[in-house]
Order: sequence, then C-alpha cells, then structure tokens
Amino acid sequence: MELDKFRIRTDLAFEALDLEKAEGVPEIINDEFEHDKFIIKRTIIPESVGEKLGRKPGIYFCLDTTAIKTHDHDDLVKCEEALSLIIKEVLKAENINPSRQKGLLVGLGNINVTPDALGPLVMDNVIVTRHMFILNPEEVSEGISEISAIAPGVMGTTGIETYDITEAIINKIEVDYVIVVDALAAKAVSRVNKTIQVTNTGISPGSGVGNSRKELSKEMIGIPVIAIGVPTVVDAVTIAHDTIDLMLKYFNQKLNEKETPGQKLVFAPEKIDMTNAQQPEEKYTKEFLGDFGLLIPEEKIQLLQEVLTPNGYNLMVTPKEIDIDIENLTRVISGAIDRTLHTIVDNGIVS
Repeated sequence: MELDKFRIRTDLAFEALDLEKAEGVPEIINDEFEHDKFIIKRTIIPESVGEKLGRKPGIYFCLDTTAIKTHDHDDLVKCEEALSLIIKEVLKAENINPSRQKGLLVGLGNINVTPDALGPLVMDNVIVTRHMFILNPEEVSEGISEISAIAPGVMGTTGIETYDITEAIINKIEVDYVIVVDALAAKAVSRVNKTIQVTNTGISPGSGVGNSRKELSKEMIGIPVIAIGVPTVVDAVTIAHDTIDLMLKYFNQKLNEKETPGQKLVFAPEKIDMTNAQQPEEKYTKEFLGDFGLLIPEEKIQLLQEVLTPNGYNLMVTPKEIDIDIENLTRVISGAIDRTLHTIVDNGIVS
C-alpha cells in the first residue's frame, strides 16, 4: 500500500527528520543549545541527502518559545534576542551584510484571519527605511540599513500569485536579499504557536494550510531568501492522532505505576509530564485499542483521514489563546528582525 501521502504534514525540519527516522544519517548535522532558557535546535541538511528525505538542503533553526509567560516583558525580550542571534547566523551563512545590502521583508498571509495574520502584522511593526535613503540619504544615521517591507495579501483576495508580486518588487527596487514571514504546519499540537523556524531554503506561500503556491526561494528569484515561520494551526487528523498517542502513553505510565486509569474518580485531573513517556507493549496496545492499536502511524493517519475528510470534519483548528499568541509572536519576530538588520536597535539606541 502506498502510504507516503498519509504521513502527517510538517514544515518543521526536525519533525520531518524524526518522521523519517533520519537522526542517524551521518551527513546530517543535528545539534541543540540554549540561550537563557530558550532551546534552539539546528539542523543542516546537505544536498547529498536532501532529496532522499524530501527536504530542501540548507540550514534550519528551530526556537522553542514554550518558556514565554503570557505578556512577560523580560521573557519576550530574551526570546527576541535568541531569535536575532539565529537570524544573524543564517544571514552570515548566506554572506549577507545588512549594513551594506538592501533588504526586502515580505509578510505572507491574510490579515483578516488571525492564525494567518502573523506575516502582515510583523510587517506593520518592523522598521522600514528605504524612503529615508531615497529622500534624505545624508541624514540617515549610522547603524540603519536600507529595508523595505510588503504584505502582498493572499491570492484569494488579490488574484495575483504572491511570487509574482514579490518578484516584480524585487526587480523594480533591486534588493539583495529577502526575509519572509509566514504561518507553517506542524505534526504535533504541542508545537502550535510554540516554535519559530528560521531557514535559508525559502518558503511556499500558503504551506501552513496546505495551499502551497509557487515558492519563494533563491533558486526561483536569484537572491537569498530567509524564511521565518511559525505553525499556527493544526488539523483534526493531527489532533486525533496525537490524542490516541497520548492515551497510549498515559495508559502505559499508569500500568507502570500499578494503577489503572479509571481506578479513582478525579474531578480535576493533574497535569502529567508525557515528555519521556513510552508506548505500551504490543499486547497492551491491542488490549486498549483493538486492531487499531496495531496499525503503524501512517495507517492510523490514513484511517483518520478516510473517516474525517469526506465528511468535512478535518477542520483546521487554532488555540483559544491565538490572539495573545499572535501578539507575542509579532513582537518577538519584528523585534528580532529590527535588532538583526539595524545595529542602532541592537545596541539599544532605538527601542
């Protein structure tokens, strides 16, 4: 049976590698480090294995933002600093010097749909300076780079491919690099609004909701494209699959504790750390879920899709805290971009 099309879709590189069980591929560089309390994962995929794994070769950074407390100023600033360090590393890998080269920022998405509004909102909050270099170049302070920004909307409201709009602007104003911000897709509910990915491989507009358009990449437009993305929605198939997986881990944990899940009535269930929880043995999996429990992940996903999709139940879902999450992410990403591109901001002269 052909099961490739039934794999849970993800735009996050380290998730894709986990799905493909490619952690042991020697050509791939995987490492992890910490900035303050924020975990950063780096994945470098060489051309020799990129096609085999179905991922574009390049550098992928993932910043875990779980440590952010709601509206905590210090946490947001530390996360902003961590993201700025990542963007600087990716720019360095592409030999981009913002102080000497002109950049274009592109915010993809629909401003009228909150989970898809991240890109346009970031564009509303970044520092743009191209007009200053055109009108009064002699008055531009040292430490300010020449930056333009555009939120091209979505094809459903403009009738124009995002790629075509971006390419036309690039050709008109002659920029040297592009930084794109967009919503992504993840395979795990726990990473929705909690992970920021930065890569030099470009991006396909609309990929977060499965509406991939012509990609924005160095191969397509001829200049480096740095993509910053956050998974903001998850589909019902993923939620169902994650729930089943968590149930099995929960049952196994209770078995190991010599306590059955229904042993006592709990009015306010305690939060249990499932980070390192393991799946139960096959005999228990079958006992809990019958033959369904013995299916491999791709077969479970296939069955869930067959049940949910034809009936219109494979909905795209976003957390109820989406407004606060988007507000925080907008602040972090726009602030990190400003810190990276304008040294006058990074040095604390402008805030």
